[in-house]
Amino acid sequence: MSGALIGFSLSAGLWLMASGWWRNRRPSVDQRVLPYVRDVHPYIDGPAGSAGVVGAVFGPSVRRAGATVGEWVGSSSSVRSRLDRLGDPRGPDDFRVRQALWGVSGLGLAIATSLVLWVSQRTPAPILLVACAFGFIAGVMWCDNRLTDRVRRREKEMEAEFPVVAELLALAVAAGESPVAGLERVLQVSHGSLSDELTRVMAEIRTGTSMAAAFDQLARRTAVTSISRFAEGLAVALDRGTPLVDVLHAQAADVRESARRELMETGGRKEVAMMIPVVFLVLPVTVVFAFYPGLVGLHLTSGS
Repeated sequence: MSGALIGFSLSAGLWLMASGWWRNRRPSVDQRVLPYVRDVHPYIDGPAGSAGVVGAVFGPSVRRAGATVGEWVGSSSSVRSRLDRLGDPRGPDDFRVRQALWGVSGLGLAIATSLVLWVSQRTPAPILLVACAFGFIAGVMWCDNRLTDRVRRREKEMEAEFPVVAELLALAVAAGESPVAGLERVLQVSHGSLSDELTRVMAEIRTGTSMAAAFDQLARRTAVTSISRFAEGLAVALDRGTPLVDVLHAQAADVRESARRELMETGGRKEVAMMIPVVFLVLPVTVVFAFYPGLVGLHLTSGS
């Protein structure tokens, strides 16, 4: 095992040297042009410090690894859509890099566990290699599933916050506020995932986007049905002059009714699941407690 590790380290070092020489034998266009335009347009990665050196040395390799991982596990459009729904300003490339790092972490943990198993129990090497590959794949997939879980949890929070925000906006508009001023007033007293999305909408409105277009973009980037319907209804109401108060009250009532119906459906499914401990645990114990005294009395009568 020691010889294998030494051979692997030596071959990996030689491969890195050869690939680095092949990649850097001719400078790229960025490397040739950057020294002449640095004073006009500073380099986006910042000054050459410790982080700059680390990024310059390991950044290209990590980005290529992230792109390779992205080709294996799925398309970048799905990642971009989920990041947009999550409100994360980072792009798919950053997520792929994070995925590759999680895969390397899983691989390192699997290698450490494999070394312990090799030393203590002499586990066959093919099984350990499969375990290492599984550790890398598990790290990559765990990062992707974690992103999906974060998006789902955020959308549930938005759906739970929507009726309150819609009612507050309806009250503000009914009191004489304009939709933009009412939305700003609501955002001052509300906090949460939906408030963050509406803050993003307000930022787009302040930069010159019309309110209808901003809410149309909100409807396109969110996967919550109630939020999409709210944004589309608000955009249509602003375009056609429909009374906003009635629209907001109706949508809040629809969301509450949908939540009540979903709660009843969940309760119905849980009711079936609750029959399992009742049938297989509570009922047998009740039968034992009911018949055991009679069984003991029969034994005593037969013995006498």
